[in-house]
Amino acid sequence: MFETELLRSFVAVAELQGFTRAAEHLHLTQSTVSAQIRRLEDQAGRPLLRRSTRSVALTEAGETLLGYARSILRLNQDARASLSASTLAGGIRIGASEDVAGSGLPEVLRRFAARHPAVRIEVEVGIATTLFQALEGGRLDLILCSRCHGDGRGWTLWREPLAWATAADLGALPDPIPLAFFPEPCPYREAALAGLAGARSPWRIAYVSPSVAGVRAAALAGLAVTPLPLSAIGPGLRVLGPEDGLPPLPEVEFVVCTAGPSEPARALAETLRQSAGQLGRA
Repeated sequence: MFETELLRSFVAVAELQGFTRAAEHLHLTQSTVSAQIRRLEDQAGRPLLRRSTRSVALTEAGETLLGYARSILRLNQDARASLSASTLAGGIRIGASEDVAGSGLPEVLRRFAARHPAVRIEVEVGIATTLFQALEGGRLDLILCSRCHGDGRGWTLWREPLAWATAADLGALPDPIPLAFFPEPCPYREAALAGLAGARSPWRIAYVSPSVAGVRAAALAGLAVTPLPLSAIGPGLRVLGPEDGLPPLPEVEFVVCTAGPSEPARALAETLRQSAGQLGRA
């Protein structure tokens, strides 16, 4: 029988794609996580990960075990929830940026609601800067969103590169470079324009959409280049870089922040921290 502690570390390493991020997420040392993975591989009787100096990849056995591990951990959580009577009650007003609202968030909220049936959940999807303003103004109790420059607020769930993306079959970039952005204020837009200004690259705004689907559609059609988190760059898009005349972009930091003394909000924030790997899967 596999130990749930080892499975939890294995899932974190697989989903966060590295031992360092998994250790930060689990609040363990990197050496502890490495030792747990070795123990799990001993229990499995075969390698689960292919390690290199730059990356971690699942072996065929690791791919097989990952599905079972997620199911075991989910069942374990559900069992704990069923056997423990929650005393939490009240409402939580949640703000989420679209780049996380459509990934693993609904499933995490479903599990939280099952565990705390007396808590009423309301979700508002919006732009990160607007969500921070709503949190500070007391209109939201908790926000889950991305930012390109940390300011010390909240807890970091995970980080990933922000990258330039356009259609995979697009040849040389037009001059000036056509860009697709979210409306202002937007951290991706600010980071992209700051980088272009520093590189003195000519550009024009060709497409504005309030949704990830909208800017991705513009990029897929070859109408524009857009900055997106690396996990959001799917089939049909390619990543651009200095060889294409584009400046490097900063990392995106995904955070959860709460305001006020709300116990349900604090409990949900902890649940989100524990589920960072699932939330980070596009």
